[in-house]
Amino acid sequence: MSSINVNQTAHGKLIDNENVYDEKLILTSTVLCFDFGEQRVGVAVGEHTLANANPLMLIDNESNEVRFTIISQLINEWQPKLLIVGLPLSLDGSETNVTQLCKKFARRLNGRFNLPVMLIDERYSSVEASDLLKQAGIKGRKQKTMLDQVAAQTILQSYFDGI
Repeated sequence: MSSINVNQTAHGKLIDNENVYDEKLILTSTVLCFDFGEQRVGVAVGEHTLANANPLMLIDNESNEVRFTIISQLINEWQPKLLIVGLPLSLDGSETNVTQLCKKFARRLNGRFNLPVMLIDERYSSVEASDLLKQAGIKGRKQKTMLDQVAAQTILQSYFDGI
């Protein structure tokens, strides 16, 4: 097994085990973004040409087998050339146990689907997502099913805004 190629870019850390990252191709492609959680994974989608992120779905299952089956279906449907994963860090920027699980998830995405995966700092994404939902009139418990996918949207939008 070859070592994973991890590069630092202006947008985040890139995991590209097979060196398939092609910036020209990526900048005209669809992107899927994941807000990783131990219980749920929020998913957002966006197009580089529009530079606009949209919430897509919530994977509400702790089983990796189920998660990767759903992700495989999403990749087949949307044909992304880049995957974004929100990297959970402490407020001071230090790593946590969830950070390590998230990195493992990102490495698995890269290995299973042979797509480059970019890790993006996701601090405050859930707070921003909650604020967006409140502005839309969705408060309290009603946010639960939408929060993670809107957090994925904010992570993806921050990537687009950084380009």
